[in-house]
Amino acid sequence: MRTLVHLSDIHFGRVDDRLLAPLRATIEAVQPHVVVVSGDLTQRARSEQFKAARAWLDTLPGPQIVVPGNHDIPLYNVAARFLTPLTKYRRYITPDLAPEYVDDEIAVMGLNTARSLTIKDGRVNREQVDRLQERLARVDPNLTRIVVTHHPFDLPEQFDEDDLVDRAPMAMEAFSKCGVDLLLAGHLHASHSGNSARRYKIAGYSALIVQAGTATSTRERGESNSFNVLRIDGDEIQVERYSWKDDTAKFEVATIEVFRRDGNTWQPLGTTPDMPEAITSNETVAPQGLTG
Repeated sequence: MRTLVHLSDIHFGRVDDRLLAPLRATIEAVQPHVVVVSGDLTQRARSEQFKAARAWLDTLPGPQIVVPGNHDIPLYNVAARFLTPLTKYRRYITPDLAPEYVDDEIAVMGLNTARSLTIKDGRVNREQVDRLQERLARVDPNLTRIVVTHHPFDLPEQFDEDDLVDRAPMAMEAFSKCGVDLLLAGHLHASHSGNSARRYKIAGYSALIVQAGTATSTRERGESNSFNVLRIDGDEIQVERYSWKDDTAKFEVATIEVFRRDGNTWQPLGTTPDMPEAITSNETVAPQGLTG
């Protein structure tokens, strides 16, 4: 089994400082094999914000797979936005815009969806998708295949279609051919889990799509600060959403969802195997493998 921590939209420059130490402690207690950060490390792509983000990431376990978000491209500095959009991200966070982690159970691949021209929206292009297919062709076909982007391939019902990453249908067709199992994203500051079959009608294929809320930003957009823990065990993935609780000043498990693979499709089971009823956002339980 592999355990992933999925953070997104940490937004240094507009961080709730109360959350940083408890979040780090919770992540350390989970003991993840990989920490994924799906973009928007800063609020306005300023050097001091990138430095603060880098310093905090350095306190977290590794390895880490990090991709940029639209906020990591300068907004008001027009010259930098179009001529050197990710220079500071590359300098302070990572020079690799297509990071990957592969072991004997999982393959995690990052894709950069942040663009100068689209302002807040994101995009994937054919060259990126072709390169991803080449990368996945080199790994064991039995591994669980995970793609990390900032902009989402699916949305909670209340969001507009414009929030989807541009060229998503093209990318999803390619993902179906190279057997991508799981898509991780952020951007919306809203949590969401489900399979791709509702939106993308691809015969014999549906990926699991998991959206993370904002882990530390003061811009909560109606949902408390949160992050995801994914426990990947062959044909089963458990998605645990941890939410910030002001009354306890801790991140606690708010929901647990379980998904199982049947062939090339991922389907929700709705409850963990040892729980007779679905977990609701008002209940707190100890996740498997974590006590205290």
